[in-house]
Amino acid sequence: MVIQLRELAGWIRSRKFLASSLVMLTLSIGILIGTLVSGRVSATHSIITSGATPLVLPSPVEMSHAFSAIVKHDQPAIVNISTTQVIERGTTSPKREGGGPDPFQDFFNRFFDAPSAGPEAERSLGSGMLVDKKGFILTNHHVIEQATKIQVQLDGDSTLYTAKLVGEDSETDLAVIKIDLKHDLPTVTLGNSDGVQVGDWVLAIGSPFGLQSTVTAGIISATDRGGVGRQFQHFLQTDAAINPGNSGGPLVDLAGQVIGINTAIMTGGRGYEGVGFALPSKVAVGVYNQLIERGKVIRGSIGVTFTEEQSKNPIVLHELGASYGLVLQSVEAGGPADRAGVKAGDVITSVNGLAVRSGSDLVNPIADTPIGAKVQVTYLRNHQEHEATLVVEDRAKLFPDRAGDDDTDQKPEPREAVPAGLGLHVEELKPDKAHRAYFQDQRGVLVIDVAPASFAEDIGFFRGDLIAEINQMPVTSVGEYNAALSSLKPGQQVVFKTLRHDESQRVLTVYLAGLAPAARE
Repeated sequence: MVIQLRELAGWIRSRKFLASSLVMLTLSIGILIGTLVSGRVSATHSIITSGATPLVLPSPVEMSHAFSAIVKHDQPAIVNISTTQVIERGTTSPKREGGGPDPFQDFFNRFFDAPSAGPEAERSLGSGMLVDKKGFILTNHHVIEQATKIQVQLDGDSTLYTAKLVGEDSETDLAVIKIDLKHDLPTVTLGNSDGVQVGDWVLAIGSPFGLQSTVTAGIISATDRGGVGRQFQHFLQTDAAINPGNSGGPLVDLAGQVIGINTAIMTGGRGYEGVGFALPSKVAVGVYNQLIERGKVIRGSIGVTFTEEQSKNPIVLHELGASYGLVLQSVEAGGPADRAGVKAGDVITSVNGLAVRSGSDLVNPIADTPIGAKVQVTYLRNHQEHEATLVVEDRAKLFPDRAGDDDTDQKPEPREAVPAGLGLHVEELKPDKAHRAYFQDQRGVLVIDVAPASFAEDIGFFRGDLIAEINQMPVTSVGEYNAALSSLKPGQQVVFKTLRHDESQRVLTVYLAGLAPAARE
């Protein structure tokens, strides 16, 4: 029995040795296989990447900064112009800023004397450019035409500065306005539009749809484009986007110089369709200089009229014995041409020795000639060439029904807004009136009307507002309101704490502020 136990123990030991040997052998084989496989994987990886170039993140691409450099230089001198024209209103309900109707208009019409007619403010937007550090701004005539108030907003400045009209010229659709600040202002440089060629890059800068400091780019698509405006308008045509609100803004070349004043668009709707027009800077400079000197533009004339369409008909010219020129439709009786013997049907072929091939070739040199000076004209009649010396006269006097300027030599009086006080009409909250319930236990004076184009309308007052405080002083009666206003000085900051209802009948606290206007704004 003892022997059997010993034999069993030996057998077990031998089995353990065998098992251990087998485990060691298995591990060794596994390590060997792992090494081979790892080597093959490493070799495979090395083969894949050995011919590849690692990707490297490059430096930011240096794009052309030509446009941005121009914008940085010129944009500070481009302004937004907003105008207000006071017109008579009917029975339509006033609207809040933004176009929505006043939700309390029916209420106020019931408890106040609702105005069935009276003045109403109509607003428009445009652009302009500072051309003199003293605040002189060049813009379009149609931007400020018949405006009761002209306000200017500078680039990066939310303040509205009231501008004065210096002069306007409807013939070229140009005007000059001025703002008075106590420091010099940035200006643009006007270039010479004679050097502009079709295909040149240009930038249009302005406030389309009231979006201030907007820049668009394009090229000059045509020059000397006539037939789309008035007689003295021959435009630079561009595909740079020009939209409502761009009027009066600059068209700038790659030298950063203004070579045109954006004036008009050709469109089937109201917006940009790829064709815009800018008045050449050469024309604008001459008009500007006259406007700042005398407030209007005086143009010379010899007292004749013509149409380019008739003058471009080769059959007509051939019949009259001319290869080019302008066929006269009429000659004003007693005018320079009439006194010199020129008649309707004659063909003018040159002025001062320069060929006349278009309307501008005839009009421009004569219009730019000082009144009383002489011009030499060559014309054809019955295939015979004639010459005449004519004394230039004032076009406004020869054609008073066509001239957009006053015949007097006096400068026009600058148009300014003249608000009645702040433009507010108020009354006290009385216990026996129904509108007391709308403000419950509040105290103040109720705004029953806001004058159009007034200081009050500019800072945001609405009919139905309750004025509770002026410069943190409580206002509980019309007497206190008048006393608070009488203490204000022109240019002083004034803050109104007002209460108003929204569409959900909630009472809102609204602070309205501005600089108190002078007697003449």
